[in-house]
Amino acid sequence: MGKNAYFKLDIRDAGVMIQIIPPEDGGKKLDIKEVTEYLEAKGYDKYNLKELNDAVTLPTQEIRQVYVGEGHNIYQNEQMGVTISSDRMLVFCRFYPPSNQGKLMTEEDILSDLAQCNVSQGINKEAIQKYLADRQYCTEYIFAKGVPPVNGEDAWIEYFFNTNHNLRPKRNEDGSVDYRELNTISRVEAGQMLAKLHPIVPGKPGIDVCGGRVQGRQEKNMKLDFANNITLSEDKTEIYSNVTGHASLVNGKVFVADVYDVPADVDNATGNIVYDGNVTVKGNVKSGFSVTAKGDIIVEGVVEAAFLSAGGQIIVKRGINGMSKGRVEAKDNIICKFIENAIVISGGYIETGCILHSKVSAEADIRIRGKKGFVSGGLIRAGNVVEAQTIGSAMGTITQVEVGSPPAIKVRYDELSQLITTTKQNLEKMRPILVNFNEKLQKKENVTPDRVQQVQTIAKNFKAEQKKLAEQQEEMKKLHEKIQMSNSAKVKITGTVYPGVTITISDMSKTIKSEHSCTKYVRERGEIVARPM
Repeated sequence: MGKNAYFKLDIRDAGVMIQIIPPEDGGKKLDIKEVTEYLEAKGYDKYNLKELNDAVTLPTQEIRQVYVGEGHNIYQNEQMGVTISSDRMLVFCRFYPPSNQGKLMTEEDILSDLAQCNVSQGINKEAIQKYLADRQYCTEYIFAKGVPPVNGEDAWIEYFFNTNHNLRPKRNEDGSVDYRELNTISRVEAGQMLAKLHPIVPGKPGIDVCGGRVQGRQEKNMKLDFANNITLSEDKTEIYSNVTGHASLVNGKVFVADVYDVPADVDNATGNIVYDGNVTVKGNVKSGFSVTAKGDIIVEGVVEAAFLSAGGQIIVKRGINGMSKGRVEAKDNIICKFIENAIVISGGYIETGCILHSKVSAEADIRIRGKKGFVSGGLIRAGNVVEAQTIGSAMGTITQVEVGSPPAIKVRYDELSQLITTTKQNLEKMRPILVNFNEKLQKKENVTPDRVQQVQTIAKNFKAEQKKLAEQQEEMKKLHEKIQMSNSAKVKITGTVYPGVTITISDMSKTIKSEHSCTKYVRERGEIVARPM
């Protein structure tokens, strides 16, 4: 390692010179500011700055000398500069050589100077001895290090059930869903451990070079939060399920809803099912019947022209055949083998093998996958992405696919459009009556008291309708802004999209005129464009 450049005073009766010693073997050059600050601190200010700067900065292998002031027979001893880092964890020392006849510093001198700077901890005497054995000037040494704190570990909770609401069902090698082995519902048995709290591991405080205590990062503590049907261990670090049911994690709180098992079909033998927990139907849900659950609903068979409503997920392993009357609603995800002639509404995502002549909406994505993976007929709405193998049919089946905003916003937007039309029609019916009445008053025609009261009522209703119209238009404006902001939405077709399909992204629509394959539709610069997959 090369030696840095440095400077040294040569004090004579005739005057004081500063010697600039060049660097060796790639060492660092001097900084003119460091030189001038040293000279001014010692009272030598008679130098020519340009001459001094040239001596410091111009490349040379020779020692240069510059006059800096009058001699006064006061010799300069070796000097150590001390810099303490802002966190007081490091002490940097920098040395300047003695002038001729000046004294060198000893280990005791260095320790004394450190003590005057309140440095008392972490002093590295080996580093000091190394410097004393091979003095290098204008070079930074670290002579003391504080002991940094040891951060502890935050408490954390280990869960023994699925906590990912966006987890997708497992797939077979051919891409189809194995509806017998679904992993999106976390079934637990009575006595099963649900979660374990791993407590904080305390850290250790540190100490700075001045002897001050240094605290580490404060560890974050946690506690197990849970609802009914759960037991907490004596040491409060484990929770267990009291019942066989379905476990879920909502905003950090563990819930276990017990399961109501229907051993066969939901039909005349069972009647409609209403349950606060989860419901499992081993057979089918027959036409005209309903299943309502605050938790999840699992149907092993088919849902016919029935009504299903769940506060969690709905899984229909053999599919939904609504016969144009069935309706399935879930606040979370819906997974089923197929959807035919039904209304299906999900607050999460929808995963299915095919959709035929149905109205289907999801707050997140709709993925139509599997061996066929087709959508034909009906209306499909998703907040983000619709992905299918085939959309439409060779027969030109009218199929609408909409993405770009949560379906609830889209539905409300359409409702408002109709409401605004109705409100405007009501205003137009009342307007001629009010205009005619004002004309009669201006002409000072006689008007009966009953007529005056009737018109006053109409005028009151007119103002109410105007206020309603303004509120409806304002709400519609805000919804329109939200719809326009959905720039990441897309429709992905891995196979073929046919004529007769209309794709809507936000507030823009495009009707497909010819077949396309392996296409992705996105919104760019105010229009819908097709891009290859």
